[in-house]
Amino acid sequence: MAANFQFYLIIIFVLLIQKSAFALPPLQLYVELTPPGGILQPEPGHYSGPVVLTRPITIDGRGQVTVDAERYGSVITIEANNTTLRGLHITNSGESFDKTHAGITIKADNTLIENNIIDNTLFGINVLGSNDNIIRNNSITSIETSLSLRGDGLRMWNSHDNLIENNQFNKVRDIYITNSENNRFISNQISHSRIGFELVFSHENEITANTIKHNATGLMLIYSNNLLINKNHISHLRSVSGSAMAFKESNNIRILENEVLHCAVGMSANAPLDPENILTIKDNHFIYNDIAMYFYGERGGHIIHNNHFEANILNIQASSPRASFYNNWKNNLWDTYEGFDNNNDGYGDTAFELYSWSDRLWVDRPMTQFFRGSPMLEMIDFMERLTSFSEPTVMLRDKTPKFHHSSQ
Repeated sequence: MAANFQFYLIIIFVLLIQKSAFALPPLQLYVELTPPGGILQPEPGHYSGPVVLTRPITIDGRGQVTVDAERYGSVITIEANNTTLRGLHITNSGESFDKTHAGITIKADNTLIENNIIDNTLFGINVLGSNDNIIRNNSITSIETSLSLRGDGLRMWNSHDNLIENNQFNKVRDIYITNSENNRFISNQISHSRIGFELVFSHENEITANTIKHNATGLMLIYSNNLLINKNHISHLRSVSGSAMAFKESNNIRILENEVLHCAVGMSANAPLDPENILTIKDNHFIYNDIAMYFYGERGGHIIHNNHFEANILNIQASSPRASFYNNWKNNLWDTYEGFDNNNDGYGDTAFELYSWSDRLWVDRPMTQFFRGSPMLEMIDFMERLTSFSEPTVMLRDKTPKFHHSSQ
């Protein structure tokens, strides 16, 4: 009896302290009164944070509860496995990059984070050494500041086998994943941010059916192997240096059925370090990009089959022409193909060959991009094709180009 009395005295003391520091009732008090495995459904209204969950409970705000940290620390920190946060409005974290202040910090396994609105927080969700979590149907926005001074919408370190599904990230910095494997990123929307997904030393991850638009860069994959990049829509990335997909020493990646639209560079990749460490690029659609694919390095070797290249200013460019020539090109559709399909088998009768002409000028000297499409450069290109002074470099040869039959 005395122990219970002492417990309630502590709770009252905590309440008084919290009341003196914050204008809102502290949600931490209600958390302390909820038994392990219990369900907390606070009355609709505003509550103060920060909140730390040290035992497994479910907090269900039913879309009517706001947790406000009033710019102090992370709003909610989860330290107990098998915890659920649902239907909360989480706002006003601290603003320390060093302490990674976030809307939700997860330091536990098997948590469920769903149907929450996280806004005015530096970082959205910070996952630290946590596995088998589900993060879905959340809306996440960072603080109102310049792009590079925002926090990441999702930050994940040393965390494996998590499902990140159907979330909306708007006006954050990046989705930053490091040293994390076997995670699935499915059907998320990322817009008006810096980098859609940045993976560093993160292998065996899946990025499928996401929509990434109006960012600086789409996917940046660095030292990350055995990835599946599948059925994503990446569009309107107009930063001069931005790529829809950029690969740096990342191997054995399958890039399948993605749509890349209206980007500065559709895809950029280095030559494989070893013959077996290649990219498999199939059934993608590159349309209305400045450069659809850019390769750098001495040699190619990637498998590039059944892709569509339509209405790009340049379909292919490379730091060295051989970096693209030695890729395995097959059955791609080229809108600039000028051959015929006399046997109606769906493929051109002659190979498609791409040569380097005047486009080399504005690739090697970016300042000349100002004149791209001008009569002057068009005339230079025409004269090079008509009476070239030297044999032009063949950048690629697709022996069986897909033939597009126009409907009559």
